[in-house]
Parts: sequence; C-alpha cells; structure tokens
Amino acid sequence: MSGGRPSAGWSLRRRIGLWLAVAVTALWLAAATVAGLVLRHEIDEVFDSALQEVAQRVLPLAYSELLSREDGGATQHMAPIGPHREYIAYVVRDKGGRELLQSSGADLMSIPGGLAPGYHSTDRLRTYTEAAVRGTIFVTTAEDLRHREAAVRRAVAALIWPLVALVPIALLGVWLTIRLSMKPVIAFRSAIEARGRGNLAPVAAAGLPDEIAPVAASVNALMERLRGALEAERSFTANSAHELRTPIAAALAQTQRLIAELPESPASDRARSIATALRRLSRLSEKLLQLAKAEGGGLLAETPAPLGLVLRHVIEEIDRQTDRGDALAVSITPDGGPLSDLDPDAFAILARNLIENALKHGAPDAPVSVRLAEGLFEVSNHGAVVPAEQLERLVRPFERGPTRSEGSGLGLAIAAAICRGAGLAFDLASPIPGEADGLRATVRFATPAPQA
Repeated sequence: MSGGRPSAGWSLRRRIGLWLAVAVTALWLAAATVAGLVLRHEIDEVFDSALQEVAQRVLPLAYSELLSREDGGATQHMAPIGPHREYIAYVVRDKGGRELLQSSGADLMSIPGGLAPGYHSTDRLRTYTEAAVRGTIFVTTAEDLRHREAAVRRAVAALIWPLVALVPIALLGVWLTIRLSMKPVIAFRSAIEARGRGNLAPVAAAGLPDEIAPVAASVNALMERLRGALEAERSFTANSAHELRTPIAAALAQTQRLIAELPESPASDRARSIATALRRLSRLSEKLLQLAKAEGGGLLAETPAPLGLVLRHVIEEIDRQTDRGDALAVSITPDGGPLSDLDPDAFAILARNLIENALKHGAPDAPVSVRLAEGLFEVSNHGAVVPAEQLERLVRPFERGPTRSEGSGLGLAIAAAICRGAGLAFDLASPIPGEADGLRATVRFATPAPQA
C-alpha cells in the first residue's frame, strides 16, 4: 500500500522554453525570407543599373569605332587590361547586325542579336540594349543569371548562418530567464509536496507571481480547515475512547463481582458468558478506535525519531498481557532503530496489531520473527499459506484468513490504514519468501520529509 508521485510530464518551464525557442527560430527564418526577397529585388535593380551604365559608357567608344572603321572592317575585340572575372559583357552591332566591337568575354556568353532597346531575359542571360545615332548603333550588355543567383544565395546565407549560433544562445537565455522566474513557483510546489505527508503548516507565499499568489492563499486556507477538521476528529476519538472504555470496564467489573458472589449455578455460567462478551466488546472498541485514528490523520510527527524504543515497549506490553514474549524472535538495528517521521503512537498501534495478529494466527510451536531495520519493519509467522486471492482482502476491515483463532478481522486493516495515511508501503507475502509456509507483513518507511 503506497502512494507514488505522478510521473513527470511537460513542465511549464519546458513548455515556455520550447515555444519561445520555436518562436524565435520561426521569426528569424521569416525575417530572413522576407529580407532575402527584398535583397533579391535590390540586387536585380543594382545589376540592371550596372548593365545600363556599361551600355551608356560603351556608346562613345562605339561611335568612334564606327567613324574610324572602313567598310568590311573586322570586329574589334577589347583586350582585358589584366586578369579578372568579367561578369558583364557587351557587344556593339550596326543596324544590319554586324558586330563592330565586343568585350573579351562576349563570345563565351553568346549574346543574342536583334534585341529591341531595353531589358530582356533569357534562360541564362539578363541583357540591356541601348540604341544610338538614330538607330544605326546598338550596344547590348549581358550578365549571366547564375551570377545573380549566387550573389543572392550568399547574401541569404549571411542572414541565416547566424541562426546556428543564435538558437543555442537564445535557448540558454530563455532557460536562465525561466529558471529564475519560476524559482518561487518551484519552491511553492516543493513546499506543497512536503505538506502532502501530514505537515499542515502554512506555505510561504513570498515572492510568488500575482497569478500564483491567490493559489497559495487558497492552499493555506484549505490546510487550515483540514487542520481544524483533524484536530476535531482526534478530539472526538479521544473522547470516544474515554466514553466507551469507562462504561464497558464498569460493566465488566460488576459482572466479575457478580460471578464472585454467585454460587455455582446456571446463573454464574451466564454471568461468565456476559464477562467474556464484555471483554470482546472492549477489545473490539479498542480496535475500532485504533482504526478511526489510523484513518483520521495525525500519523506523522514534526521531527523524525528512532522507532526501536517504541517497538521494545510494545513487545514488553504484549509479554505482560499475553505472557508470550518468549515466542518472539526480535531483531532491531543498533542505535535505537531507524529514524522515521511516523508518529510513535501510530507506530506502536501498527507494530502491536501486526505482532498480535502473528501470535494469534501463527503456528503455536514456531516463533514469530520481528525485524526492525533501516527502511523497513517485518513481522513473519509460520502457519497455513494464505491464497493469493485472499491476501488483498485481508487488509479490509472484518476480513479473516483461513484460521480458527478468535479475532475481529481488524488488525491488518488498521496496519494498512496507518501505512496508507502515512505514505508508507505495506506488503503481504504468503508463503514467507524462501519458506514453505507462513505469512510476512512488510512495512517500508519513507525518507523523512524536510521541515520548511
């Protein structure tokens, strides 16, 4: 019987960090796309302007060439001044399409002729044609479109590549910002988790954001109401114990006196039957009150304490009442046993019920093993094997296993209720691990919660 913490999912910090990183990346990519489109338009305008400027600068040379040329002259090729990459080539033609002048890279581009003045585009070239001298000279400049595309790609890459460095930096900045901002919220969550095991002290709300502060106030108000309800229940339990035990004890005393005064007769036998019933009623009322305490709360102490002394006291009390202390094989770790924040009174009820149950239902000729070690408490007894389908039912009130011994069927139910309320693990195993018969009850202690 144990309560587990819910599995971790997508925390608020992780969600905010992820979405902010995705948003920053998406915005950067969108900005880079828009910038690339604008840049492409601007690059086209700049290179178109360069085509036009080259054509206009070549026109005076073309006009001089036409004046000095004799009919039938060969095309003049302008030799490059030095090694360079020629991105813009030009060719000068007359109105008949004959080439008069061309740059050194014009042959490689194969600039088409017969183009009307203005800009034109082909699959591989962007051209500009300028006419002069009343349409007798045509200057056509050309640029390879792959040059423009390469320039655009380099410019866009210059915008996108910083994203590779920006994303980790942005993630780190977002993570640090969220971590610092969420620190009070995480502390608030940890404080609530600590109070989940019985600590009902108010949760500190200092430093919480405005969205969470009302939650802290509501949680504190709820815990205050819960504290009041538990105090009222504990008060009712104590008063009920007094009110029930006193009249039962008085009736039992009167019955025992009546037995002593009556001679042996049917009336004295009936008086002894009444005394036996009153003893059973006394034990049943005690068990019911223990069950009410186990299910009512108040099972954790404010500070952890060793449980070894409590267990020794319980064993001594059982020995005085039943004279069966020699039937117990007790093992307690040194230094007073393990530390636990389980309330000593709750542990005493737990241990007493488990030990009494083992003594009552175990084999009379076999000892009952009681072991208190670091992190666990075990009680084992030999006897008939309890079928697996019955083990789960044994922790329910008034459920009994395969035994002829008298009992109320509340011992294991009380132990399970205490473990459930204190957040401890409670397991039953039959047969005893490594044995052929018997029953073992194991309680595993939780680590004491830090006090806020």
